[in-house]
Amino acid sequence: MLDVFSAEMLARIQFAFTVSFHIIFPAFSIGLASYLAVLKALWMRTRDETYLTLFNYWKKIFAVAFGMGVVSGIVMSYQFGTNWSVFSDLAGPVVGPLMAYEVLSAFFLEAGFLGIMLFGRERVGEKLHMFATAMVAFGTLMSATWILSVNSWMQTPAGFSINEVGQFVPEDWWQIVFNPSFPYRLAHMVLAAFLTTALVVGAVGAVHLLRDKTDQHARRMFSMAMWMAFIVTPIQIFAGHEHGLNTLELQPVKIMAMEGHYESHPEGWAPLYLFGIPNDAEQRLDYTLSIPGLGNLIFEKPLDKPVMGLDTVPDEDQPPVGIVFWSFRVMVGLGFVMLGLGVWSAWSRWRGTLFDAPWLLRASILMGPTGFVAVLAGWITTEVGRQPYTVYGFLRTSDSLAPVDAPAVATSLVAFIIVYFAVFGAGTVYILRMMNKPPATPKLGLRDGPIRTAGITPAPQVDPDFIPGE
Repeated sequence: MLDVFSAEMLARIQFAFTVSFHIIFPAFSIGLASYLAVLKALWMRTRDETYLTLFNYWKKIFAVAFGMGVVSGIVMSYQFGTNWSVFSDLAGPVVGPLMAYEVLSAFFLEAGFLGIMLFGRERVGEKLHMFATAMVAFGTLMSATWILSVNSWMQTPAGFSINEVGQFVPEDWWQIVFNPSFPYRLAHMVLAAFLTTALVVGAVGAVHLLRDKTDQHARRMFSMAMWMAFIVTPIQIFAGHEHGLNTLELQPVKIMAMEGHYESHPEGWAPLYLFGIPNDAEQRLDYTLSIPGLGNLIFEKPLDKPVMGLDTVPDEDQPPVGIVFWSFRVMVGLGFVMLGLGVWSAWSRWRGTLFDAPWLLRASILMGPTGFVAVLAGWITTEVGRQPYTVYGFLRTSDSLAPVDAPAVATSLVAFIIVYFAVFGAGTVYILRMMNKPPATPKLGLRDGPIRTAGITPAPQVDPDFIPGE
């Protein structure tokens, strides 16, 4: 079946598959690390045992998610050399140092303090343990900062020149790191991570509240999660809108694909397409459901101002409209559903029924995985919408591919699919089983571990009254 695809398409599918698996775990661990820092700070301030119990509960889940995120991320770096060596050669002088900074300043920071956070509370004291927990949270945010800087530079490259062999050479690192789209992408991704974590925490709290509505730990985590959903979702919608305006300015073709605008509207009154079936072959949107004129308002343009469409862009410079069009709607649609959940929870809180509303609790459980879906949909919109470029406007994807044969890429892709679903599927099941246990459970492991390493013979028992030499 895979022999119908070219080496380029298989390499793109392979990278998309691995990065999709990977992004799930950082999106969770970024928010969860900050949540752990908040729980730890609240425990130190109030000495309320509920916060400490929740901290111990979620830190074990964080450890597993963090480990899977590290392992799934390593594979992607190898693909730069195996499938995308031309890209690595040409963009390496810019991309390479940024990724090295991420490892040195962020990953080492969070990994270095992780052991203290997980095992050191009773060994190093509360203040140093709080510092270690904060450093893990700061490290995850720094890691996201560097990775978003790399990706944003590929989307909106700045601060470089191209040498005689076609390599991107740094000229101004400030412009490279803080490129025009970076602040918008960073804010959008970090808020998405916080929302993703809040929805998971809220879903876990709802599960335990449906079993026992007097569970104080479940009530506390559910309340905190619903506050996050209520407060952060409107901020995220605003950040997404600002990001869209930035994209309209710097990557207008991507916006045309997101909105399904095959045709231009030189006299204004561009419609906002709510539904449609993109038809790339005929360059039109079929079976449309639209609101006339609202497209102009979304772009913050007067109704009589022209709006350009894909009919102004050569076919070879257009992204796959169908994928971008629908992934964008999935992301936006879920965002407004999250807003609805936050408002619902605020209404229930005001009425004093936050923990006694079974349909709200059931809805929160259903919403648990939607943060991950929205994150994936957002990244699909961003990355597929950038096509046909790896470095937007300068380096095409077809010119970035290593000299590899399609069968070789297909073989490794099948291997990745099998291994990823087996390893990370098992890890996800393990996390879900940990979440299924009440927060006050002393040990979250599926079974008690051995008290000694297997195969080591215990030391012989010594008579306490034995005196050497007698």
